Amino acid sequence: MRPEDLSILVCPSCHGGLRYDGAFAGQELDEGELVCASCRRHWAVLDGMPHLFDEAAVRGLDWLSRLSYDAMAPLHDLAVRFLLPILQLEGASREHYMSRVDLGSLQPRDDGQPVRVLEVGVGAGANLPLIERDLPSGLEAEIWGLDLSTGMMAQCRRRLTSDQDRRVRLLLADAHALPFDAATFDRVFHVGGIAAYRDPRRGLAEMARVARPGTPIVVVDEQLDPSRSHWWHQRLMFRLMALTGALPESPVALLPESASHVLNEQTTRFYYCLTFRMPAPRARPVASTRKGKRSSVSRVSTPG
Repeated sequence: MRPEDLSILVCPSCHGGLRYDGAFAGQELDEGELVCASCRRHWAVLDGMPHLFDEAAVRGLDWLSRLSYDAMAPLHDLAVRFLLPILQLEGASREHYMSRVDLGSLQPRDDGQPVRVLEVGVGAGANLPLIERDLPSGLEAEIWGLDLSTGMMAQCRRRLTSDQDRRVRLLLADAHALPFDAATFDRVFHVGGIAAYRDPRRGLAEMARVARPGTPIVVVDEQLDPSRSHWWHQRLMFRLMALTGALPESPVALLPESASHVLNEQTTRFYYCLTFRMPAPRARPVASTRKGKRSSVSRVSTPG
């Protein structure tokens, strides 16, 4: 990550701006800390990786999930190769949710900024080649990925190609407190973890907050298809997949109230794909007085 990338990062506690205080490896951040200009909190940067999350807030299912992913990180690629086809998250399922992310329709931004894609819970980076494949040729784009697991992030960094390394930005962060300004990303998606969030409603609200108005926000995770019958071994397999006490299901009821274009699909026996968008903030009338006369002035409210 380079110093210019800090322009879209904010303090996860107060959303204040951040400055880097530390050493560099060439043009990249190396060892140091990010200091919030507002609340003065310090966030570590270790081996070039910002650690923008509050460790005290990682508890319950989040803590257990991170522990599990850290332990399985060295075997992750083997699990993807042999286990996920059995669970039906490979092939057609991946193609389905990538079609909902709809990277192919992205156009250059009017403000001159690069197009930005965010994967919340990037894991070992299995979706990065699909993102690269689907981005329009020649489009200036940045791919941002975050995760809570240091083990999975290490796997992700190792698998980056030189071309990906030039436009992929990785950081450790908590999905419940995304360290970005509102309306930053042109695409936002998450695959395979929200059922284990300590507060899925808040996680969805954060994805909605950092997405630009109108962009598709795509969430994929486990749900036993309610429209099909299932053999006992299929139910057992699904039960073993679930970290929570209750069987996981699509969090469509937890979406922000203003969410629109909601599409809740069952893509395989074990997985759903939930897509939604957030509208642009509505203008609010503000009363003002000038020369003794009362008039109405429109002001655009700040997203989030």
